[in-house]
Amino acid sequence: MLNKKTVEDISVKGKKVLVRCDFNVPLKEGVITDENRLTAALPTINKLIDEGAKVILCSHLGKPKGEAKPELSLAPVAKRLNELLKKEVVFAADDTVVGENAKKAVESMQDGDVVLLENTRYRKEETKNGEAFSKELASLCDVFVNDAFGTAHRSHCSNVGVTQYVDTCAVGYLMEKEINFLGNAVNNPERPFVAILGGAKVSDKINVINNLLEKVDTLIIGGGMAYTFLKAKGDRIGKSLLEADKVDYAGDMIKKAEDKGVKLLLPIDNVVAREFKNDTPFKTVSHDGIDPDWQGLDIGAETQTLFADAVKDAKTVVWNGPMGVFEFENFANGTKAVAKALAATDATTIIGGGDSAAAVNQLGFGDKMSHISTGGGASLEFLEGKELPGVAAANNK
Repeated sequence: MLNKKTVEDISVKGKKVLVRCDFNVPLKEGVITDENRLTAALPTINKLIDEGAKVILCSHLGKPKGEAKPELSLAPVAKRLNELLKKEVVFAADDTVVGENAKKAVESMQDGDVVLLENTRYRKEETKNGEAFSKELASLCDVFVNDAFGTAHRSHCSNVGVTQYVDTCAVGYLMEKEINFLGNAVNNPERPFVAILGGAKVSDKINVINNLLEKVDTLIIGGGMAYTFLKAKGDRIGKSLLEADKVDYAGDMIKKAEDKGVKLLLPIDNVVAREFKNDTPFKTVSHDGIDPDWQGLDIGAETQTLFADAVKDAKTVVWNGPMGVFEFENFANGTKAVAKALAATDATTIIGGGDSAAAVNQLGFGDKMSHISTGGGASLEFLEGKELPGVAAANNK
């Protein structure tokens, strides 16, 4: 599937290899609260260490907006990587990222050593893909490996710009896995192929819906965006989330599904509430029975069964976005039911990052899924059929 050079295709012994990782981890008082992104990067890093490369790691963390913000330093990541890799990770603390500390640390590296650079977004040129910073990063290395799928949809210095000044550019194992799973799902799925889209807004997923209707056998729509579709069908949706300017588009998509012979499943009952909060009166009503002062916050039990049945015989399932207001316990049942249905199926199940990934992991179903994407925004753009700059920048085989 992937025609890009991977870490398997390059020789790295004795070479300085700059690896763009995604260490954008949640921190609470300097402590990492979710290590998924660190552990996802280990196979590529370990491979390069074993092959005798001098491994220079870089990543962004949060949004320091071009300033050195101590609370967004990668120092805690270096400390944790020491433990995970069971070897010293030298942290090059430079507010300019490529400064004296970084240059000194890289110069004194032996084969198999690891250095971590400071947060790439301490430099304001990073997000603008500025030439000077790209060249500085490239000056540290002989080979570049991109393993940060989470930022693959962005053109930044540390994942795209740098590739213009390094002869050998490959992708890491994580990137390869993401592209193979998402790419195969979209371009060459085993059928029946079912896509489940949730989340609040239709506008976030306009191109995804349009692209997936060309590919899937069944498209399931839940979450806040479902009410715009129900409105397009003439249902009463009360005070539920509505994008009035997208009602015509939703109507067009309903028609497109019909023309293409794609099964489009929308909620047939909803859990509605008086107010947008957890402790508020709530009840279940039919899809057309939402009173003017009530709002839909989750899919109802009948819809949960309908959606779960659609997944049962699927061979490929892609899921992006929760079915209701997942952060409120009373309105998380729809999302839980979908996660359960996916855990029980034999299909290839791909979770498209973000809230759906968090939901699956919180519910303890993470290990039952074939693939959980590490990049919410990147996986969405992939499902739209876009080419991702961070992938395009690697050398072809």
